[in-house]
Amino acid sequence: MGAGVMPSGSDGGGGRRRRRRRATQMSEINVTPFVDVMLVLLIIFMVAAPLSVVGVPVELPKTAANALSTDQEEPLTVTVTADGLLMIQTTETADADLIPKLRAIAAEREDDKIFLRADGAIAYERVVQVMGALNAGGFSNIGLVTDIGGPTLDGAAVEGQ
Repeated sequence: MGAGVMPSGSDGGGGRRRRRRRATQMSEINVTPFVDVMLVLLIIFMVAAPLSVVGVPVELPKTAANALSTDQEEPLTVTVTADGLLMIQTTETADADLIPKLRAIAAEREDDKIFLRADGAIAYERVVQVMGALNAGGFSNIGLVTDIGGPTLDGAAVEGQ
């Protein structure tokens, strides 16, 4: 008992005409291939992202501190290896050249944030000397890089965060 619209000029007879359907182009976008490509790219970036950290091998001390957030600029990293060598990103630098190089880098960068990675076997005095050189080179926002999951002051180890 539904109401319908009769085409004009029709006598209302019961005969139905068969119309041939023309092949029309589909004007909708098929998103399935797009989603597949995006998922593959997401997996590739998830696998490749951990490989993009600075490649100087050092044994970082473990602490209970949380990770610092990074900004848009690629973070500048200075590393002190177990042998006492200084590295800016992955380039070895002599002690005497550290401050002039840092001043030149600071002049090119907007941010004064720098990360210091020091091997756990390095003497505290050496780390403080490098921190002083970073400050003298124009970087006042110094972050110390450590591994998470180390002991807290109460002696308990922090579970993986």
